[in-house]
Amino acid sequence: MSRVSHSLLDPYVTTPLKKYYPSLPIPKSFPPEGLIAAGHLMALLGGVGFAYSTTTWWGGLLAAVGVWGNHFADIFDGTHARATGQCRHGGELLDHFTDPLSFTYWIVGMSVAIGHIELGLAGVVVLYATALLTSIKAKITGKFELATFGPTEFKMMLIAWGVSHAVLQYFSVELLSTIAFGGYSVLLVLGFIQLLSGLILGVREVNSCSTQIDQEEWVVTRESTEGMTEESSRE
Repeated sequence: MSRVSHSLLDPYVTTPLKKYYPSLPIPKSFPPEGLIAAGHLMALLGGVGFAYSTTTWWGGLLAAVGVWGNHFADIFDGTHARATGQCRHGGELLDHFTDPLSFTYWIVGMSVAIGHIELGLAGVVVLYATALLTSIKAKITGKFELATFGPTEFKMMLIAWGVSHAVLQYFSVELLSTIAFGGYSVLLVLGFIQLLSGLILGVREVNSCSTQIDQEEWVVTRESTEGMTEESSRE
């Protein structure tokens, strides 16, 4: 499967950093899954920071550090795996599994900060719908694509979000709460618009794709049919 990034920021804040990999003190025997776990832990810390970003001076800073730490680990886990010959399907599965979870922590944290958890739930729905759309489209087309405003852009925006919240704590807490609520609301609307646009364009793209259409029926295993028979006889 080919991987294509249309990201505006990847050429500036992701790709250039990879050349520094040889100078990082990462043992060759260290599993790439360890970097994934470290990045996930940083994402958790970032989520906690966002939750306190409107009520404490340190919340926004912790959020920014957590998001950057997650991005840093995300940059080098694949690089480390390829450089040390430790590429595994399990590692790729963990990487793609934890990515949307990390964004979930941040979205929920921001919704807690503004006191509207229902908006956080809406944000999580939009997030997972977008991730699912990307995965299904990649399965059909054989090409995994990242949007122009993708994960990197979102992370950089969240870092700026966290730092600005820490700064605004020294000026006006009221203003900070208003800005936080308005900013999250705009972000949610833009996310929904991007999802809807991506869905429409995605359907058009897969319909014009030359790959064979999956028309296979589900294969029902003997174990499952025997289990159903036993359950019916008990009733």
